This record gives sequence, C-alpha cells and structure tokens, in this order.
Amino acid sequence: MTARIEADYLIETPGDPERAAMAMAGEQSSGTFVTVPGETPELRARSAAQVERLSVIGTAEAPSLPGSAHRDGPVSRAELTLSWPMGNVGPDIVNLLPTVAGNLFELKQFSGLRLLDIRLPKAFAERYTGPKFGIDGTRWLAGVEHGPLIGTIVKPSVGLGAGQTADLAGQLAAAGIDFIKDDELQANGPSCPFDDRARAVMDRLDRSADKYGKKVMYAFNVTGEVDEMRRRHDLVRDLGGTCIMVSLNAIGLTGLLALSRHSELPIHAHRNGWGYLSRHPMLGWSYPAWSKFWRLAGADHMHVNGLKNKFSESDDSVIASARSLFEPMFDDHPCVPMPVFSSGQSAVQPDETFARLGRADLIYAAGGGIMAHPDGPAAGVDSLRDAWTAAMRRIPPHEYARTHPALSRALDTYAS
Repeated sequence: MTARIEADYLIETPGDPERAAMAMAGEQSSGTFVTVPGETPELRARSAAQVERLSVIGTAEAPSLPGSAHRDGPVSRAELTLSWPMGNVGPDIVNLLPTVAGNLFELKQFSGLRLLDIRLPKAFAERYTGPKFGIDGTRWLAGVEHGPLIGTIVKPSVGLGAGQTADLAGQLAAAGIDFIKDDELQANGPSCPFDDRARAVMDRLDRSADKYGKKVMYAFNVTGEVDEMRRRHDLVRDLGGTCIMVSLNAIGLTGLLALSRHSELPIHAHRNGWGYLSRHPMLGWSYPAWSKFWRLAGADHMHVNGLKNKFSESDDSVIASARSLFEPMFDDHPCVPMPVFSSGQSAVQPDETFARLGRADLIYAAGGGIMAHPDGPAAGVDSLRDAWTAAMRRIPPHEYARTHPALSRALDTYAS
C-alpha cells in the first residue's frame, strides 16, 4: 500500500528525459515555468511532486506528436513514476484527475506522453465504495452461477420504437439470453422515449420470466443529467429491472459518483469515446489507469472490447485490459467490476478468449453473432453457450461442434 499517490507514465522527449521529468513534476504540483514568491523550500518539501523512478527505454527517429520543443531528429523514450503527497488533493478522485492527467499532456518538453497506471493510498478506499454488485452481485441478479453471461445489444441501434424494442427483448428472452443492453446511441430519443421503453421492455421481460422462470438482465441506458439519471434509475427499479447503463465519457466522474451513490442496481459502464483517449500509443491513457477512476466511482461492469474486434485495438490490449480489472486496487477493497467483451463477437472467439483470460467471469455481448445466426436468434444464443462450454472444458470448438449443430453452423458462418 502506497503512502503517496503514484502514477506511471511513458514519455517521449527531444530533450534530456531527466529535465523533462522534473518539468512535469513541477507543472503538476507546486511549480510553474518560473520561480514565484512563496515557493519556499519548505513548501516544495511539503507539496512538490517527486520523480520516483526514471528509466530510458529507447529512442525514436522522429517525434510522435506535433508541438514539441524540437520538430526533427531522434527523441528519447522513458518510463517514469511520479508521486504526490496526500496533502495536495486528499482522497478526492475528481481533483486527482487534473493532478495525474492534466496540463502535462500539453507540455512542449514532450512529443509523447501516456498515463500507464496509478496507485492510491488507503484513504481513497475508505472514501469510495467502488462497485456495489460487481461479479457476484451481477451473477445473483442474472441467475447465472457459472460461465459468462451471454448477452446482446439492441440493434438497430436507433430507429426502433418502444414497442419494437420490447418485442425484440421478448424474442431474445425466449431464446434464453442472460443479458441485453440498450445501445449507447439510444437513451431518450423522441422516437423511443426512455419511460415508454422501460415500461414496455419490463412488461415483456416479466411475462417471459413468468413463462420461463428466469428474468433477463436488461441494462437500460439512463445517460443524461444527474437528476434525469436518478429518476430513470428509480423507474427501472420500481418496474423490477435489474441493471442500468451509462456512457462514462458523457457523464464524467461527478455524474457517475452521483448516480452510484443513489443507485440500488448494477451500473453497466460503457466506454464509448475510448479511442480518442487511447488510440495513439504515445498519447493519452492506458486502460488500467483510466479504469481505476471509474472502478472507485462505482462501475459494476466495464467494457474491454473483444478479440478479433471491429475496432483498431489489438487482441493483446483487450486481454491486458480485462486482466487489469481483476487486479485488486487495495488489499481489503478490491473494487473489481465484471468485464464486458463485445464488438464483432460470435461463437468464434470464446475458445481463445477463455484460454488467454483464464476465467469466465464476464459478460459476452454479441449482436450479429446472435441475431444473424442462420437458424435464428435462439440458435445464436445456443451457439455461444456451446462455444463457451467447449472452451471451459478445454475441448476444441470444431470437435465439440460435431454434436452441437448450433455451434457448427455458427463456426461455418462466422469463421470465414
């Protein structure tokens, strides 16, 4: 357990890495570009950030980003750790954000800068509850004791009315699905108002639960202003719903904190917009650092993309992100949410996903992988269950598919 706030960075600089690191530490604590009255040695000893570690790891032929102090020629790359005393911000994740990820990205000493990870003193664990439900609570509410929750996303993303969305939810519930989520593009559109959608969907899911003995978990997208999110949460709760969803980058940390402190339901945290924070390898955030803010703030489920996905992220990055969510943030306050695998997923990826992740505590959300199955959505759901059963039993998927036709058809359809 660290006594100071610590953050790890990857930096690129055309100048001396040690001088650049010192400039970064000054900018993010008691210093500025010149010495100012009042910045005494005693104040610096009390409040200055410290460079705890600096390791040069290589060079690049040219700067990765524009706007650095030098535009041409080789640049140095290094990994460094900065630390801050708790007296600067206290256990406050909202104001921690500008400390570890504020103006430092704009400093001209750097042609690349990426926040890799953070470590926090125990006082943060004492202030923030983290996920209220996490893996165990989600399993209990969804009625899935083992293996992944098999899920999907309402598609088309927008365009369906409340009744059409409910009809689709009913069809998926009859197919045996565990989890359904609104698309992030549909929260309270005029053609599908939130209240109408929530009432229509829950009516169908309640009827399905009466018939099949299982209530599907539906993550309603409550994203909005704080008062709107609280009211929408209350409606879902009162209707008997078991999950709500928000777009993290839209509502911000204060929005999630306000909602999580109010919420009596799991919060499905969508990371849409993640690419603008992470896509350049020498700029922005790595997932472990970014996700820790949201984990502390109360996210119960967190998206990590999926293997062989439709986006630009590599498979190695996806697995590293998912694994990072299982790593406890504190010894007695782990703050572990349930990872959500999605984006172009089908019966093809479970074998490798389980082999690389080593566990099945996750939501596996497939849209086309269910709805486009040649034998219909029920067969799509069955194909995913079969694929995950084979993976967890260490049976090659094509071997298991010999006696499981839904999986066989899915592999033939999606493997090309």
